[in-house]
Amino acid sequence: MTVENIIGKFSIEGKVASIKPLGEGFINDTFIVKTEGDAPDYILQRKNHIVFPDVPAMMDNIVRVTEHIKAKVADPMRETLTVVPATDGKYYFRDENGNYWAVCVFIPDSVTYDKADTLELARQGGIGIGRFQTLLADFTEPLAETIKGFHNIRFRFQQWDESLKADKAGRVKDLAEEISWIESRREKMLAFWELVENGTLPTRVTHNDTKLSNILFDKKTGKVLCAIDLDTAMSSTSLNDVGDALRSYTNTGAEDDPDLSKVSMDINIFQAYIDGYLSERRDTLTPVEIEYLAFSGLYITYEQVLRFLMDYIDGDTYYKIKSADHNLVRTRAQYKLLCSMEEQYPRMQEIVKNLAAAR
Repeated sequence: MTVENIIGKFSIEGKVASIKPLGEGFINDTFIVKTEGDAPDYILQRKNHIVFPDVPAMMDNIVRVTEHIKAKVADPMRETLTVVPATDGKYYFRDENGNYWAVCVFIPDSVTYDKADTLELARQGGIGIGRFQTLLADFTEPLAETIKGFHNIRFRFQQWDESLKADKAGRVKDLAEEISWIESRREKMLAFWELVENGTLPTRVTHNDTKLSNILFDKKTGKVLCAIDLDTAMSSTSLNDVGDALRSYTNTGAEDDPDLSKVSMDINIFQAYIDGYLSERRDTLTPVEIEYLAFSGLYITYEQVLRFLMDYIDGDTYYKIKSADHNLVRTRAQYKLLCSMEEQYPRMQEIVKNLAAAR
């Protein structure tokens, strides 16, 4: 079935003029659907049902979250995604090969950025995720878990222990130092996650993939429009979103940088992001959430060190690699970032404390 046939299964307006691939498509295959006349354009996606094994539940999450936001904002067609139903009323279409497809309205005069290379972009990114969370702060319904154990370090440790024991690629014997990086911090990371498990850190709606390119900006004003790519929207601690953003925004090097001298945490980017985030969230976070805001960066970065190293031990079965040691290079680069965060942690805490008290 062609993409032309598939878009015809959805309740779109206007006549299709063209359909072209959009973006690199690491997980989903994405297309921009242009229409004739004044009808809106659309985004068509093939959802990866290997990464997301329950696409119907995922789409239900997205629809409920976006409908909640629409009821609160001034411009519902620009300040959140608009999911388009299929002609049978479902919010997805499944083709004859078992692939799932979904459509949303394209938001015109908008732009995304790949890197927070200015303090203002970092601040606006913080505003974007802060606003997303604030709009959903009173959303109390449970959401489906679209990826099992996502950011759950207890679950990751279960996987980790199994990987060490199995040693499928025979690499454990050469990784004593790297394994010690994980084990020396195990107790601290589990103690943090226990606060989530016992409710000390409340469970809220979270985005869970908060890189800058998942924030949509108004092309004319430069201001944040909305958070996009809501496939991973789930219920967890708000701190996951902050930590994930800090891991990607503040790194002065690449995620897989072979030159570790280039990798560190930029404290100024950290401050700009937290400033933007707290400008939206200051009044809706609990004192405990604010207390652990800086630690969230360490937590998510540590989790990524563990996951890259675990995949290397497993024989590189999850992440795409460009060389035999790619996951080990990633591990070491992320560990360098983690160490930089740990060295600057007192300053990070001080920045959070001062910004949280500001009015």
